[in-house]
Amino acid sequence: MAHDDDSFLNRWGRRKRESANAAPATAPGPAQPLPALPPIDGLSFDSDFEAFMHAKVDERVRRMALKKLFSDPRFNVMDGLDIYIGDYTQSDPMPEGMLAKIADVYNKLAEEGAAKPEAEAAAEGGASVAAAEESAPPAPPHEESPSDAAAEEDHDRRG
Repeated sequence: MAHDDDSFLNRWGRRKRESANAAPATAPGPAQPLPALPPIDGLSFDSDFEAFMHAKVDERVRRMALKKLFSDPRFNVMDGLDIYIGDYTQSDPMPEGMLAKIADVYNKLAEEGAAKPEAEAAAEGGASVAAAEESAPPAPPHEESPSDAAAEEDHDRRG
């Protein structure tokens, strides 16, 4: 090539000018006639839609034919893989029956919990202890750490 020392931009500009000045390599061939289109209202699932896919068919007409094709019920069947189509941003409310059960269990546990310290206090004879426990806030549940569990097992083995 004679222009090897040209910069990239010079080569690019030269090639752009050459391509703009070049005559079209081939003349367009004879125009293919547009195939006869069946009426869209008469189309069914078994109709031939190939004529609507021709390049010279208006885009609106093509879309109307495809809309007619895909309105067939065979294309509107849900498959088993559509498990994520629900709206999971809204939580389901709890049924009233479940709320009543939870309230009953809570009340029973509260009654048992209140009756147990009173019985223990009466057995020990310390009414002031029961009054102090009622006024104190409940302690948070203790989560056993792995080291606590290991120490307890070690204590159990030693006897």
